[in-house]
Amino acid sequence: KKWKQLSRLQRSVILFLFAFLAVCGVISYTTMGEPWKSLTNKSPDDQRAEPEVPGLKLANPAVLPAPRKADANLGDYPELSLQKQPKLPHVRRGPPNLQIKPPRRDVRLKTQHDTSKVLEEPVQTEKEEKTEKSVISWRGAVIEPDQSTEPPSSKIKEPEKPSSMEAESQKEPGKDLEPGAVFPFAVPINERQMAVIEAFRHAWKGYKDFAWGHDELKPLSKSYSEWFGLGLTLIDALDTMWILGLKEEFEEARKWVAEDLVFDKNVDVNLFESTIRILGGLLSTYHLSGDSLFLEKAKDIGNRLMPAFNTPSKVPYSDVNIGRGTAHPPRWTSDSTVAEVTSIQLEFRELSRLTGDEKFQKAVDDVMKHVHTLSGKNDGLVPMFINTNSGQFTHLGVYTLGARADSYYEYLLKQWIQGGKKENELLEDYVRAIEGVKKHLLQRSQPKKLTFVGELAHGHFSAKMDHLVCFLPGTLALGAHNGLTADHMKLAEALIETCHQMYVQVETGLSPEIVHFNLHAQKGHKDVEIKPADRHNLLRPETVESLFYMYRFTGDKKYQDWGWEILQNFNKYTRVPAGGYTSINNVQNPSNPEPRDKMESFFLGETLKYMFLLFSDDIDLINLDKYVFNTEAHPLPIWMPA
Repeated sequence: KKWKQLSRLQRSVILFLFAFLAVCGVISYTTMGEPWKSLTNKSPDDQRAEPEVPGLKLANPAVLPAPRKADANLGDYPELSLQKQPKLPHVRRGPPNLQIKPPRRDVRLKTQHDTSKVLEEPVQTEKEEKTEKSVISWRGAVIEPDQSTEPPSSKIKEPEKPSSMEAESQKEPGKDLEPGAVFPFAVPINERQMAVIEAFRHAWKGYKDFAWGHDELKPLSKSYSEWFGLGLTLIDALDTMWILGLKEEFEEARKWVAEDLVFDKNVDVNLFESTIRILGGLLSTYHLSGDSLFLEKAKDIGNRLMPAFNTPSKVPYSDVNIGRGTAHPPRWTSDSTVAEVTSIQLEFRELSRLTGDEKFQKAVDDVMKHVHTLSGKNDGLVPMFINTNSGQFTHLGVYTLGARADSYYEYLLKQWIQGGKKENELLEDYVRAIEGVKKHLLQRSQPKKLTFVGELAHGHFSAKMDHLVCFLPGTLALGAHNGLTADHMKLAEALIETCHQMYVQVETGLSPEIVHFNLHAQKGHKDVEIKPADRHNLLRPETVESLFYMYRFTGDKKYQDWGWEILQNFNKYTRVPAGGYTSINNVQNPSNPEPRDKMESFFLGETLKYMFLLFSDDIDLINLDKYVFNTEAHPLPIWMPA
């Protein structure tokens, strides 16, 4: 009745409004339906994977889509048995868009514990070393927690909620990962990437069967070794599993982190190693998965490492007892290595940004500012040691880009990139150091005239080059990609050729830990000479890492081919049939490479990750304009202006 009382015009207006609202509803449904559906139809597994943490907001949605389950029926490579030495072996001795407000890598000072040579399998398991009151550092010496410092602060500011990444909508993982499968940015998985996945799963099988929850696998004796007792291999491999699409393995590991990873224990840890492996691994996995469990664990370990900075100079001690809140230098010295104290910045800076607690970033920024002002440098090159009491360099006059100094240079560039290219002091120190390398450390070998980086000791040049130095080509290429001069890329191309030759001029096709280059042509001698004490291979990542950067920035397929050769030789000489890969003592003896019975955590955390990325043609699979890798190959976001 009231409707009839309305005028024709009023009725027309009302009908028009109804029609307009109906059209808007249809449009809204088509545009918002899928996101709403993905939010409301989560599987129980997804819901379990994203627990709510009191007091913590989920800072970022997942950056990569959830990983896909790999095909469990992939065939194994033919495996050279490492169980027994052949009788009378023939020894060949050759010459030797993350929108984030502002708040990398080192000597790989990887643990180098003495390990018994394993001749047959099964091998009698070595007696486990007692470490209740002491710990073996990466230098192989016993250190004791004898100097107390204040316990870590428990007060955390309310986490700042970063702006979300304008990420792709998170898709449900596929059922199986097979050659040609689309992962994770619509680029097919190729056969070489599948070979990396198979290698990872073989290594993971050994770890799961014989070392689950422990630091490192001893694949020949089918046992494990402990360093910190914190599951180093598992934590180091978390983001690798996510990137490789190994959903089942990732979920198993996540469950262990949630239920069994406890930092409240009376154990000494190395500040540098626990920062790059544990803190870096947890932060990276948090960013890739969006799972706040990993951020909560990162906050815990970050707070427990802070007592290391309670020194007279604010240059941190090398070791921290994460249960007692005490820190101390090694027993025999009050020095820390320069690489250790200047290669923890990416991780602590990112922790400050995520938690809103400035103490983490302030502690590591103060170290960099202090080192920037120090005397004792040689055209930007730094000594290897720094005193925690005086804050001054020690053992002056010795300069290297190898162990104890290498990642200082890497993290100068990477902090500048991480912070949005605003901290020019870091860039200036990096550029000056590279000029110092050119001036003092570069030489060319004979007969192939390979460009290499040597060492300088009190004015005397040594033609010694650690495999660790092979991080440098990738770092130089990264700098050139970010606007530094073209001669950095030219030097990178020359050095990656040298690192490649450190593999191909060796009988097994695997590089030793250290080489010496011939500066003068000698009949019957190659460029590379290897001393008996240096001919071991620890499954290190540095050359593969640089190959990844070089391929990503140049597109030259030869870098992929070089990496493929390395993977094949790892499979031939270091793969253990029961599961896992082992370091070897002798890269010059293909008949008996002398397995060491140890798989370092960085083989899964770095070497195989960089292999997989090297073989990918998807530049958005860890886009180097959005991420910067820490020195343990854990990608962290580059801070973008809000």
